[in-house]
Amino acid sequence: MQTWAIANQKGGVGKTTTSLCLARGLAADGARVVLIDLDPHASLTRAFAVPTDPPPAGSHDLFNPGGAELRSLARGTAIDNLLLVAAQPALATLERRGATQPGLGLSIGRALHAARANFDYAVLDCPPTLGLLMVNALAAADRLVVPTQTDPLALHGLADMLRTAAMVERSRRRPLPRHVLPTLYDRRTRSGVQSLDRLHDLYEGRVWPKAIPMDTRLRDPSVLTAAEAPGGRGADAYRSALNWLLAAMPRQQEAA
Repeated sequence: MQTWAIANQKGGVGKTTTSLCLARGLAADGARVVLIDLDPHASLTRAFAVPTDPPPAGSHDLFNPGGAELRSLARGTAIDNLLLVAAQPALATLERRGATQPGLGLSIGRALHAARANFDYAVLDCPPTLGLLMVNALAAADRLVVPTQTDPLALHGLADMLRTAAMVERSRRRPLPRHVLPTLYDRRTRSGVQSLDRLHDLYEGRVWPKAIPMDTRLRDPSVLTAAEAPGGRGADAYRSALNWLLAAMPRQQEAA
């Protein structure tokens, strides 16, 4: 099983949309995919219209003593081959527990290892803050995908995220391949064009050569979670980005 963490320490960069579009693209190729919502804000869970009262079983249960089985928490969706592990508000309490509960930082990795025969891919939608949840995801991931808005302020957040990834990589003592996915791109603005050029200058080889354009169809959760794949230039761009990520996998495995 391959585990992809979708993360950025800056919010509003299209992280949840990226998680969903990449996961449904993998599922469309016939892979068994589990999409795990690790964000206490639960945007991904809400996109799938999962009832929140009472709180659903979900990713917080992976951190309980003994840990729940990932397979038992995964719920079906309208999308073939794609299952969802919902988020719960209690995820926000994990930082306090981490100080007194040894091993909490490896909970996601243990759960994924135990479920490796059940899925081909796990896609982790991470919270936009550096803490126990993001470190869990990075420690478990086989690769990191960083969506980043094409504007100057977003470039600072990207630099912070890549420094965090490098730190976790040193700690876990195995490679963490990192890819940058430009999102919310508006080619009509000078700022957007210049920021995209700057991304390529700073992170050559790690940045997808294209960019996900602004597309209002990607803002409609009912479209993104429907059985029928969404259309439009945004969805087409995500398909192209997924192909780029998949093509990079053999080279990474050889390098490792």
